Amino acid sequence: MGYLVDSAKASHLKVFGVVSIATPVLAFAFIALSIDTYPQFSWVNNALSDLGVVFGITASLFNFGLCASGLLTLILAFGLYRFLNRNVIGKIGALVFGAAGAALEGIGWAPENYRPFHYIFSVAFFAFIPMALLLVAAYFFSTRQNPLGAFTLSIAAFAAIPWVLYFIIRYVSGVAIPEIISALAASTWAIAIGWEMYKAGTADLKIGLEP
Repeated sequence: MGYLVDSAKASHLKVFGVVSIATPVLAFAFIALSIDTYPQFSWVNNALSDLGVVFGITASLFNFGLCASGLLTLILAFGLYRFLNRNVIGKIGALVFGAAGAALEGIGWAPENYRPFHYIFSVAFFAFIPMALLLVAAYFFSTRQNPLGAFTLSIAAFAAIPWVLYFIIRYVSGVAIPEIISALAASTWAIAIGWEMYKAGTADLKIGLEP
């Protein structure tokens, strides 16, 4: 019975790893497509969410991409909960990451013209991401996985610093640039941690198959 459970968990980790890698690819593909359909978009003057209220295909592409990415992020959060299960810090980090996924889903379902919900979901998403990463970094340090801890901590900083600078010096008129930098940082981490989950699942599965 233990063999079956271990094999199932290993297979699940591989699936979660693939989801983690695929999520940012899907998100940025739809962002790129929506920007391509709206030449008036300005990185300096707009927010990414402005794409979600442009009439026609632009809004459909952008909002669908956010909803799909939010759903995948929720699935990833469940995988993280299983992957970071050696202490409570990791579990809390996974839960906060899940809250970020729910907020991302909310951004897609409630575009800018749904006030104040859109603003609440947007602030929640960009706040929960660095919070979750800080907790996950603490987990890695507490379990003596220092390289992963240092990497996760640096990603948390890259996700937060653009917003700190924006509110201090307002280096752009819109928020698209801090949004994309923060999202790119989180996506880099998601791809890296997805690979770690995939490798862990593959290793566990090989162990389970050994006679």
